[in-house]
Amino acid sequence: MVALFGVVLLAPLAAPPLGAQVLSARQATSAPLFSVGITRCTFVDPSRGVLNYQKTPYRVLSSSRTLVTEIRYPITLTSGGPAETPGATPVAQTGGYPMIVFAHGYDVTPDTYAALLDAWVRAGFVVVAPIFPDENAAQVAAQGANTEDDVINEPGDLTFVTRSVLQDSATATPSCPVVSGLINPSEIALAGHSDGAEAVSMLAYDHGLDPQGVNYADLRTGLDYRAVVILSGALDTYQANADEASRPNLLVVHSLADTCDPIRNDVQLYNTMHQSNKWFLELQSAHHLPPFDGADAAAFKLVVAVSVPFLQMSLEGEVLVPTLATLGSQEPSVGQTFAGALSPSLANAPRLEERCGPN
Repeated sequence: MVALFGVVLLAPLAAPPLGAQVLSARQATSAPLFSVGITRCTFVDPSRGVLNYQKTPYRVLSSSRTLVTEIRYPITLTSGGPAETPGATPVAQTGGYPMIVFAHGYDVTPDTYAALLDAWVRAGFVVVAPIFPDENAAQVAAQGANTEDDVINEPGDLTFVTRSVLQDSATATPSCPVVSGLINPSEIALAGHSDGAEAVSMLAYDHGLDPQGVNYADLRTGLDYRAVVILSGALDTYQANADEASRPNLLVVHSLADTCDPIRNDVQLYNTMHQSNKWFLELQSAHHLPPFDGADAAAFKLVVAVSVPFLQMSLEGEVLVPTLATLGSQEPSVGQTFAGALSPSLANAPRLEERCGPN
């Protein structure tokens, strides 16, 4: 299976009441606030290696993990320009922008999700997306082997990149100058799709040990992750989970028609998270990737319509009217949103043959 979930938690964050009655100016319009700048920065973690999955047993391909990271960021809004402008000058903002750390799925790169990541940037977020050393499309092709087992190393990649970007934002460096002063360190979200969602979920919820013997809960120590977005995910049943004193806001998105990762996997995850500040967007007929790469226009539009205000509410304290549940249920033929203890009924879920690949 090439689908899973993810996200983290740390600082306490109470969810606004579902019946709140104030709508911010930002949420009152769906018009973009910014255009999208894009660059790449490289962060090298010398403490962990990369494996060669062509060999049995697995052998070390590299003694360090080189994390080429795509960074998308707000630039001055222009009409009729390119979708993304490489190397453009960011729009400065006092205190910095909220940051979304995004984990891509198996055998792809962050560019696969450009439509969604760009939509988040146009709403006023910086999106930081590492290219995982073993699970990206180029490395899968180069090794000619299934490299999915490396997902257990990716929670460490996510925290290493998060800390590296925060450091370069706080102190200007020649290695990644674009992020200097760009990030608000108290407004961070984790998001992931498929295997990337699994990596995020390990980091957010697991209390077992990573391959270096570090507890997943310790990996996130000191990082103020305040929201989790799980796109076509699943529960990691091989790790111990524990209820926390508080958990970040959680948004799960999954489709009834996903043949790669059946929706029951995310319903199990959602029901396991004992918290009131959670929402589930159930899509009706989309498949595994099209709601997030833009190929399914109707589902993609709904994902953006729900995820943007969810992130604004979670990271910036925006108050929603209508509620997320209402926003996600305006087109029942496309999807509906459940809140809190309510969740999709597996009794209505079709029994589909599990297969991945183009869908």
